[in-house]
Amino acid sequence: MSPRDLLWKGRLNLAVALVSVYGVLFALGCGGWAQVRVPTPPSVSPEEVGVASWYGHPYHGRQAANGKIYDMGKLTAAHRTLPFGTRVRVYNLENDRIVDVEITDRGPFVDGRIIDLSHTAARNLGMQRAGIVRVRIEILPIPSVVSGDSFAVQVGAFRIRANAERLRAEMEQRYGFAIVVPRQGSPVLWRVVTGRCRNPEAAQTLARQIRSDETDRLGPAFVQRLDD
Repeated sequence: MSPRDLLWKGRLNLAVALVSVYGVLFALGCGGWAQVRVPTPPSVSPEEVGVASWYGHPYHGRQAANGKIYDMGKLTAAHRTLPFGTRVRVYNLENDRIVDVEITDRGPFVDGRIIDLSHTAARNLGMQRAGIVRVRIEILPIPSVVSGDSFAVQVGAFRIRANAERLRAEMEQRYGFAIVVPRQGSPVLWRVVTGRCRNPEAAQTLARQIRSDETDRLGPAFVQRLDD
């Protein structure tokens, strides 16, 4: 085979490989190209059982993920996938106390936890001293229509932005879409999220793929709503 034939064969193999990678991403419902979005009800479970934590300082007075200032004296909470403004009832399974909160932030980004409560919400549940407690959460009303829903996978968090940008570039090359999202604090934490999926199930599939591809190189892969 001539050198020219070898060159064309190599280019053809590369093109086929790229088409296969992007085909997998679109089969998952995750991609880096523009997609037509049809308003659909959010794919979230009306109830969850797991571990709750709470947060106060140094986040008090700083901007939350919804763009507003976090006030630990209000009845609010952070959740990774529920839309901002969702009302949630939280049941402390250890003492039967109940509190209603509004989702205003993203988190908790700790494996095994499902919700991060404000200080006042934690105090109402009688859990501020323990720090964590097992809870059941119930969505109070589920929004009937949410337009432009998309979900992504957090693959890392860094105190140095340059490190986050390096991982973002790598994830963008592998999975078609990745951004760096700042988490306000002292210092600011730079979170890397990748993928743009139409529903949480597709994002969970992508998260499993990332865990398989990256083995122990990255930390936990968390699914979260991709907020505009």
